[in-house]
Amino acid sequence: MANPFGFLGYKRKDNPYRSADKRIEDWKELQIPLEEKERIQQAARCMNCGIPFCHAGVFYGGKSAVSGCPNENLIPEWNDFLYRGEYKKAFERLSRTNPLPEMTSRVCPAPCEKACTEGLNGEGITICDNERFIIDTAFENDWVEETGHPVERTKFRVAVIGSGPAGLSSAWRLNQLGHNVTIFEKEDRFGGLLMYGIPNMKLEKAVIERRIETMKKVGIQFKKNVEVGKDIKVSEIYQQFDHIILTNGAGVPRDLNVPGRNLKGIYFAVDFLTAATKSLLKSDQKQVEESLAGKNVVVIGGGDTGNDCIATAIRIGAKSVKQLEITQQLGENRTSDNSWPEYPMVKKLGYGQEEALEIFNEEITEHAVSTIAFLGTETKQLSGIEVVKVNSQFESISGTKRKIKADIALLAMGFLGADEALFHQFSVQEIFDNYETNNTKVYVAGDAKRGPSLVIWAILEGRKVAEKVDEMLRV
Repeated sequence: MANPFGFLGYKRKDNPYRSADKRIEDWKELQIPLEEKERIQQAARCMNCGIPFCHAGVFYGGKSAVSGCPNENLIPEWNDFLYRGEYKKAFERLSRTNPLPEMTSRVCPAPCEKACTEGLNGEGITICDNERFIIDTAFENDWVEETGHPVERTKFRVAVIGSGPAGLSSAWRLNQLGHNVTIFEKEDRFGGLLMYGIPNMKLEKAVIERRIETMKKVGIQFKKNVEVGKDIKVSEIYQQFDHIILTNGAGVPRDLNVPGRNLKGIYFAVDFLTAATKSLLKSDQKQVEESLAGKNVVVIGGGDTGNDCIATAIRIGAKSVKQLEITQQLGENRTSDNSWPEYPMVKKLGYGQEEALEIFNEEITEHAVSTIAFLGTETKQLSGIEVVKVNSQFESISGTKRKIKADIALLAMGFLGADEALFHQFSVQEIFDNYETNNTKVYVAGDAKRGPSLVIWAILEGRKVAEKVDEMLRV
């Protein structure tokens, strides 16, 4: 490292968020990037640790979570190039493993930072913010497109079904390897959950569209509003393409089958967020109609999607917002069985919760609460929710039932997995670890294969499945 002691000279400084009272007035990005000089200082904090846990994805917790980056990113190397001011070299090193760093640098929860060696006794390196500076600089200087062109074209054609992070990643890598790629997307815009599952203030849609336009320039074909089996026959895809990659994600939301579930006013979070983003894009990203004006909104689920729902509900005029989470409240500090380099399971205030605190002057999230019934009016409209307190085993605590006023309920309890109807159309019954399936022409990657997970996993699997398909095409 050019400055192995930079972490001693500079304190960690993240890209700051705009103040909550200002950002709730619009849908613009939350972050304010640091100036170039400060970013170089942050890169200098990457120490010559010898064993960079940041870029080694290690499972823990029964293989349910990962410490460090599973994508094999060469983080200390591009941090060093960034510190030296060699931005193009930093980009070239970053893009060797990550085809979509502009996405991960904005939405990834950064297990790499939590596993950073400096984080053992310090706060870790600002890896995501550094990554964002590198890729945004690369786009500004037109370096990205040149890395997507193949050395030579092959005659092979590959269809990618789904344009989420796994689909985009696989298409980019296949094109680099010389193959002719067409992406099919059933929605009216490309990006999958990046486009419609994440609000604009976390991931500006112009960032996604910038990548799509670059992919088109290097030869990748895109077809939107095309649903397999409806707008194009499976037989046509078989005829036109040598191999097919299914990257349709894990879009089946977890439901809450309790009495009153059929009442009006109960929505899945992904549908709610999609509608809000479509409305915003339709208005040329100016504003969304305040469709929740005067409404009492309850968000069921305490994860990132729940936070996105809170922030979105606030921006479209909700009178009040409450959030219910079934798990116990986390503590302020790590427990003895959650030591570094594991991801710290500690209490944190999400950006949506912070905004709600600004508006309503109280924390809106209640833990250890289970929804047991939805209550409605004679016209079948939601009017309230019956809840009960639960213990750490999710058992109801006697005498704790109560009712909460609610006009709108948003179910943000995660996803169950992929819509298997697409698998059935391609006669896929088995999906193997190497992305192959029982159908020798069809491969599966990303959340469609592994279930709901981080964007970085989808990007990794997209790259890996592309290389697997390339290997099979060249046999």
